[in-house]
Amino acid sequence: MSTFRTNTAIRTSASALVLSAAVLLAGCAGTSQSAEGGEQAASGDFPVTIEHAFGETTIEEEPTRVATWGWASADAAIALGVVPVAIPVQSYGGDENGLLPWIAEELETQGAEMPTMLAEGEEPPYEQLAEAAPDVILAPYSGVTQEQYDLLKEIAPTVAYPETAWSTPWRDVIDIVAESLGKSDEAALLLEDIDAQIAEQAEAHPEFEGKSIAMVADSAGTFYVYEKTDPRAEFALDLGFESAPAVDELSTGESTFYYTLSYENLDQLESDVLVSFAATEEEQQAFLESGAASVMPQVQSGAVATLTGPELVAAVSPPTALSLTWGLDTFVTELSEAALAADAG
Repeated sequence: MSTFRTNTAIRTSASALVLSAAVLLAGCAGTSQSAEGGEQAASGDFPVTIEHAFGETTIEEEPTRVATWGWASADAAIALGVVPVAIPVQSYGGDENGLLPWIAEELETQGAEMPTMLAEGEEPPYEQLAEAAPDVILAPYSGVTQEQYDLLKEIAPTVAYPETAWSTPWRDVIDIVAESLGKSDEAALLLEDIDAQIAEQAEAHPEFEGKSIAMVADSAGTFYVYEKTDPRAEFALDLGFESAPAVDELSTGESTFYYTLSYENLDQLESDVLVSFAATEEEQQAFLESGAASVMPQVQSGAVATLTGPELVAAVSPPTALSLTWGLDTFVTELSEAALAADAG
């Protein structure tokens, strides 16, 4: 299956593509402000009410049986010390059980039992979810529709994305999951640690600062460009890059996180650095050696960071509470080589 089609299937069922403002909760007189402006209980206090695209969800008591759907929610819960009873299978980048490597490693570290693995599909597996008997279903980074949400909330209180499907910044995913679980204080510490690692990498690589970046994938005869609001792009901006103006200028608005670009217009996608996602080395090389790519200034100068292979692609597509640090060193190394090539060019 092609990289983009695999990722699209993942995003529309349970995972992410080939692959930011924080909403830290600050306690004040027993309450804190949510991203939507409503008052929420301080860390560990219930009930809490969380606003999202389909209204609001009240969680009366601290959940003990958590189910997740979509991408990144399972990672956030596990990073906060709560192992869900049910998580989605991730066929792209996952092992034979559908576990992504950073989740498998963390479950082993915590000595946790294997969660129920929810089958992939465009519809959530309602029967499996009902059998797992969750106290809450977390889906803040997902493609859940109104109809699907209405069915999910009959199983358990369900938390959807704040506004737009598949567009919640990775920091916000952590905060929403934390608020749902009464782990806001733990989330603040987790984000502090992750941000420190990102800041350390940014400081160690001044060649990133101010360089424009574009992120793409060439798959099955179609060329995809990721919007600057896509979480993987936001991650690069955290490291010091700037979104290339051409990313906005060429956008067709056909999706919340990507658009397609004709091969005849690839030379218009100007940026200092290009990030190319591919499932295999063969796919990656086929694109870089193609006539269409040869007109791109980044390819001509060698200013291309190649992210190749399902695990590495999934780690930053988009980044999560666990995957961000798991793939950080490799991602930064690739970006550094491309940025230095841009300087030399």
